Amino acid sequence: MNVLFVASELAPFAKTGGLADVMGALPAALHRNGVNVRVVVPLYDTIDQTKFHFERVVHRMELNLGQHRYVAQIVKSTLEGPPLYFVHCPALYARGRLYTSDQDEHRRFLALSYAALQLCGHLDFAPDVVHCHDWQAALIPMLLKTFGQQDRRLRRAKSLLTIHNLNYQGSFHAMTGPDTNLDNFTHLFHQDLLKQDRINYMLQGVLFADGISTVSPTYAKEIQTEAHGAGLDGLLRQRTSTVVGILNGVDYNEWSPETDKHIAAPFSAQDLAGKEACKQALLQQLGLPYRQGVPVVGIVSRLVWQKGFDLVGEVMPGILARTGCQLVVLGSGEPPIEEMFRHLQRTFPRQVCFFNGFQNPLAHMIEAGADMFVMPSRYEPCGLNQMYSLRYGTVPIVHKTGGLADTVQLWNPRSGRGTGFPFEHHDAAGLRWGLEAALSTYKDRRQWDRLVQNGMAQDYGWAQQSKLYELVYQRLLTN
Repeated sequence: MNVLFVASELAPFAKTGGLADVMGALPAALHRNGVNVRVVVPLYDTIDQTKFHFERVVHRMELNLGQHRYVAQIVKSTLEGPPLYFVHCPALYARGRLYTSDQDEHRRFLALSYAALQLCGHLDFAPDVVHCHDWQAALIPMLLKTFGQQDRRLRRAKSLLTIHNLNYQGSFHAMTGPDTNLDNFTHLFHQDLLKQDRINYMLQGVLFADGISTVSPTYAKEIQTEAHGAGLDGLLRQRTSTVVGILNGVDYNEWSPETDKHIAAPFSAQDLAGKEACKQALLQQLGLPYRQGVPVVGIVSRLVWQKGFDLVGEVMPGILARTGCQLVVLGSGEPPIEEMFRHLQRTFPRQVCFFNGFQNPLAHMIEAGADMFVMPSRYEPCGLNQMYSLRYGTVPIVHKTGGLADTVQLWNPRSGRGTGFPFEHHDAAGLRWGLEAALSTYKDRRQWDRLVQNGMAQDYGWAQQSKLYELVYQRLLTN
């Protein structure tokens, strides 16, 4: 089976979120399974070309988008694994960041889409499935059903569109339409939207993709509701038979307490002694006092509205004052949320540390050294940190939505089953209940150890999840 991946991010080269992690891990897992994979992403100027080495495979590729002309090169990474190709076009990708609000943002990713399809000709690669990710590649299904029918390598290709976050749709003014080169196919665009002078790339992908997937089973259901469908729920309900949810996997080569090079001591479900050493090292690193028996709550996140940290601002002062627990936070984002955590740190200087920014080693230290991990997201298509937390014996306290609902099961002290504390309602009372239930359980070491070991026994590795994608590909090819 030949599969072409097209996306705007790829770890470890270019990352703003979970999409990059998926692109770094899923093609590699499929490659190990024997699937013939090619991956195409932009060569942003933020990619360190002294750290990563590339070889040129296409010296000149012309990309004509309406009246706009670009010349690109295609370079290939020398890393082992599936072939990784990068579209080198400084006119589009030398912006100092992955995404912009520039007037040509639509063309930056139209160029990616056309370059990926043209590359198939240069490589003589005939994909059985073109796997498109998010709005940046969502016009490819429509391109396959129009221009692709003129190319023997693309004529039979099926398309799978994976939605990582439906709230980002790629909506542009209709005057950008000629840049798509689809002037002869305007009847294929959503006509009601055209009357509003808009073109929506994600919407077009939902209309024309042969299959639609998203990154958790619960999110696949949620996006078909008005509350979470971001205006596309009606179209997704019409295509409900083709919408499937597959949880993102975790790279346990990087995220495993037995082998993690970033943490103070290794540990496992069978021997948890090293976790306390990790806790001591974390608190020392952040300048907080270590007090045996005092629980540490961790947060690693983008600090944005979606993540629901306004609830932390409402609930955490009372929890900190009443219980004496400690809070460590790593992240950056919207200024009001950052200021809320700074205020907590000023108010509770021996209990709270807010590290504004991101450091990968510190993220690992928090996962290993914290006792609990808070994710009060308003919505969460999948989420990865709760799965990291489970692996590190750090009990998740999460809002029951999307992938959080699929991966964290409610702890039942009578049966000894469950892995964390999901709360139903996204409000202060819900988060307060989750925190207080976790802090209460923490006092009973026998129950707490059982809860921790339950979480560490979960397996959300890519070896398992990649096989589910293979089944989706096979269904597309037989339909």
